[in-house]
Amino acid sequence: MQKLGAGTLGAVASLGRVLPVTTESVSAHVPDVASQNRARPNIILILLDDMRFDDLAAMPAVQSLLVDRGTSFTNFMVTTPSCAPARASILRGQYLHNHGVMRSQGEFGGFGRFHTLGHEKSTVATWLQEAGYTTALIGKYLDHYPYDEDFPASVTATYQPPGWSEWAGVTNEGYNSIVINENGELNAYRGKRHYSTDVFANKAVEFITQAVSTTRPFFLCLTPRAPHGPAKPAARHASAFARTSAPRPPSFNEPDVSDKPAWVRALPSLSDNDAAQIDDYYLDRLRTLLAVDEMVTTLIETLSKAGTLDSTFILFTSDNGYHLGEHRASQEKGSPYEESILAPLVVRGPGVPEGKIAAALASQADLAPTFAAWAGVEAPDFVDGRSLGPLLNGGPAPRTWRETVLVELFTDRPQDSTGNTGFQALRTEELIYVEYLTGEQELYDLVQDPYQIDNLASEANPSLVRALSKRLARMTACTADSCRAIEAVPLP
Repeated sequence: MQKLGAGTLGAVASLGRVLPVTTESVSAHVPDVASQNRARPNIILILLDDMRFDDLAAMPAVQSLLVDRGTSFTNFMVTTPSCAPARASILRGQYLHNHGVMRSQGEFGGFGRFHTLGHEKSTVATWLQEAGYTTALIGKYLDHYPYDEDFPASVTATYQPPGWSEWAGVTNEGYNSIVINENGELNAYRGKRHYSTDVFANKAVEFITQAVSTTRPFFLCLTPRAPHGPAKPAARHASAFARTSAPRPPSFNEPDVSDKPAWVRALPSLSDNDAAQIDDYYLDRLRTLLAVDEMVTTLIETLSKAGTLDSTFILFTSDNGYHLGEHRASQEKGSPYEESILAPLVVRGPGVPEGKIAAALASQADLAPTFAAWAGVEAPDFVDGRSLGPLLNGGPAPRTWRETVLVELFTDRPQDSTGNTGFQALRTEELIYVEYLTGEQELYDLVQDPYQIDNLASEANPSLVRALSKRLARMTACTADSCRAIEAVPLP
């Protein structure tokens, strides 16, 4: 480990134009918690980067220690298939159109946008810290933390957001050479013996060991880079897995895209060389997950040794999914297709049924209010999501649970790297309806057509399409409790 000065990462500039921000309540309601600390659960959020739903199958420890010992969600949707906006939703419990972090970078995106809007004043970290929790972030925070070309002069390389008792935020991208801001001190970890996931795992063990020695419950947000590209596995895993191909569902290199929007029609068919590159990348992605798998084992062992495993909720998820050739999209995200918007979510903890499946619709906007409920605090009024608690008791979803969930994507260019111009989508348990900013539409029956081959938008009953479009318009304008009310109304 090498210690660095605060100026090592370079100077920062002032932030440019931003959208106006409305005044909002910034604090959760916090009861007298002094007598509650021993009884309240610990919470660990393990948040991966670009992990697909089907990648879970390659992680034996996650399967045995979390999936088999907890509840897995099969309809857990991202609020947006883009890193920083999705993470903003997780931290704040809001849909993208309400938190305003529109993209992962640029004037209206990333850490700079989140910071300038003042969102750090009220996140799940501040709520839980105010409620008596010891809080920690270890790993990735938001894209372009803590510096970019348009950052306020008040933000330096050692900036630590409010709400975090312990901070180990990585300040650069990489697997074998990282710089971490550790509570205001920059430390460099370089070389194969400092593989980033292992560094984060060791710091998590240190934090848990220290936290359980007190009477305060803890909240740990653990965010390794894996399997984000370029995927670099630990040396010990460089040859793991037999030579194999990436998944080849019917949508892989989709032959007929005549019913797809223009951005998909513009994608060329994948060549044999393209497919081989996807296969190579797929293997390296899975290999990076093996260090995460080992990290999960280490965390469980640490909690068990400390006697706190049974009083700790562990959530395992990803910020978004990823394309590996489906619909001709190669090594991309940012689409309304399941590969991009369906994320894994596994929950283990006190009272959570083991080896169960939760099929009800859930959203990243639900995580923050779920944590608040577990901590015994009332989430602020601006929160759009709802606690997942009612889905974690082993029974059917409540009758008042949501019927629809919203997914949005905005770009800072006429077209992003895939050619996609941005969209808003309405997802139910059975279908997805999409409206692009170009005016194009997609509609898929996910029961009969789970791979989204046949776009039904032009041939479905017009009254159904109108109803979906009307519901989508209401959802894209909703805020807080109105989002929950609209979601709960059955579609005709």
